[in-house]
Amino acid sequence: MPGPGESETRVEVLSFADLEGWQEDDHAAAFKTFRNTCQDMDDPDWRAVCAYATSNPEPKAFFELLFRPVLIEDTEQALFTGYFEPELNGARERTGRYRYPLYSMPPEVKNTDIWYSRRQILDGGLLEGRGLEIAWVDDPVELFFLQIQGSGRVTLPDGSKLRVGYAGANGHTYRSIGAELVRRGTYQPHQVSADVIKNWVRRNPEAGRELLFHNPSYVFFREVSDVPADKGPLGAMNRSVTPMRTLAVDPAFVPLGAPVWLEKDGQNPLRQLMVAQDTGSAIKGAQRADIFFGTGDAAGRAAGKLKDPGRMVVLLPIQRAYAMAPDSTL
Repeated sequence: MPGPGESETRVEVLSFADLEGWQEDDHAAAFKTFRNTCQDMDDPDWRAVCAYATSNPEPKAFFELLFRPVLIEDTEQALFTGYFEPELNGARERTGRYRYPLYSMPPEVKNTDIWYSRRQILDGGLLEGRGLEIAWVDDPVELFFLQIQGSGRVTLPDGSKLRVGYAGANGHTYRSIGAELVRRGTYQPHQVSADVIKNWVRRNPEAGRELLFHNPSYVFFREVSDVPADKGPLGAMNRSVTPMRTLAVDPAFVPLGAPVWLEKDGQNPLRQLMVAQDTGSAIKGAQRADIFFGTGDAAGRAAGKLKDPGRMVVLLPIQRAYAMAPDSTL
């Protein structure tokens, strides 16, 4: 399903023998994650595959029988990063400590492609006094990174948890503040991580606040506390995502719900079958993906360090795979 720039997109049908490490993976774990969202795929090709998945087939044989690996490439280099579900401290009511609001989406934003920028929203007080606050947290920097992740948990004063998920955004293009610090010469590319950025913003309050405005994108939330604590946050398919098995992808190139074979290089190489169950404002391109690491600080540290090359190969139902690459032969 090549999307934008079809003439610059290359599609090649591979064999499972071409997937490095395929034989060694835990296919049962990937199959369990795949079934979690398969029921929501409406296309006839996928409905047939998902119907067979309910018969409890042997996982590895299931993938090899019904799919073909398809390499989809565009002009951009492959890049794999990580994301996680952050945990913040907050309250249902505003206090002296908890004074930075998580907002639900204003009704008018749903009917417009581009709304006000982050600066206009926050400096102009456009959301204040409208009853849109879900909760208040104690750290504006952590709130900024919560918006990047798109979902998270808020620990309330009594120890209970409030879970929030992505509800929408203001339509502005995401701009990386890490890349901006590199552009300014503040850091070298290999030095930048989420922790490094947070520490810089906190050491430089005024310049830090201005740096956050470099990203005009602003995310709105919805409460999803009915999702069980032992399940991951909701992804773009409105189902819980799975640590180290869920990928955020660009749906212009990769169908949501599709299995994806990941060959991530770098310091800790990864060869693993994942499932495309999420999206992200910074995830654009045929070979661009975000790996979900889980919940909490440890997951956040691991996710924040990841910025590696490699390749990913989408597993598509057989007829769809060959239809995408008509020059291939059965």
